[in-house]
Amino acid sequence: MADFLFVYGTLRRACAHPMHAVLAADSRYVGIAHYQGKLYRVSHYPGVVPSDTPAQQVVGEVYQLLKPAQTLAELDRYEECSADFPVPCEYRRVLQQVTLENGDSVNAWVYLYNRQLSGLKQIVSGDYLEDWFQK
Repeated sequence: MADFLFVYGTLRRACAHPMHAVLAADSRYVGIAHYQGKLYRVSHYPGVVPSDTPAQQVVGEVYQLLKPAQTLAELDRYEECSADFPVPCEYRRVLQQVTLENGDSVNAWVYLYNRQLSGLKQIVSGDYLEDWFQK
């Protein structure tokens, strides 16, 4: 079984965040994908929660992890959801189904937002980059 990761925020290529370089070094870019969820602006970064509404889709990128244990450990520290951080963490890493542009579905790790949504602005387009570039 391949280990996939779906990223929807600062880890996307266009953001040029230093942690993207860590991800890119130990993975293979698969392509654009969608996750059935709702996207929120948490701060200068987003958070996603699952949705029961098929029309609510979050845009992101899927990567096949070549060194999953090592890469996920580094990303868990970045997302502050490793054992080094107090519970409840801001994010939790969960296997979720995502849909690739060709219509295929894969199970991929997704960092789900794990705090209250009250006071957060929803990014209705579902695309953090679209929201980010409008700032």
